Amino acid sequence: MSNIFHCAVEAGNLEETVKFYTDVLFCETDNSEEGKWVDINFWGNELTLHSSTPRTSMHGERHNVEMGAVAVPHFGVHLERDVFEKVKESVINTVGFLDEPYIRFGGTEYEQQTFFVMDPNYNVLEIKSLAKTPPPSK
Repeated sequence: MSNIFHCAVEAGNLEETVKFYTDVLFCETDNSEEGKWVDINFWGNELTLHSSTPRTSMHGERHNVEMGAVAVPHFGVHLERDVFEKVKESVINTVGFLDEPYIRFGGTEYEQQTFFVMDPNYNVLEIKSLAKTPPPSK
C-alpha cells in the first residue's frame, strides 16, 4: 500500500462494511486493530474504517455539477477502464448504485464515466474512469 492518500471514515458495523469493500469493490485489507478499525488498500490509498454507531441514513446534501447533482460529502477513486468495468459490474450484481453510471464533461480533456455507490454505513463513494490518461504530476 502506498502513502498517496489516507482517509478515515466511520464504518458502523465494521465486519459488514469491510465485507462491502472486499467483496463488492475487490479491495484488500491491511493493518487492523481487532474490532476497532481496519485499513483498506483503496487502490493504493489507505482507507481506514473505524467501528462506530451505525448510521441509519445518508448525511450531507447534493451539489450541482455538470450533468448531475452529486452527493457531498463523498470520496472516491479514478480507475483504469478495465478495473472500473469490473467494479461497475460487481455493483450492478450486488448493492446497486446511488447514482447510475454516466458520462461527465463529454468531449473535453476531463471526460469521465462515473457512478456513485454507498457503503453499508452510508458513506458515499464516487468511482470514475477518465477517458484520457492525465499527464504526470509536476
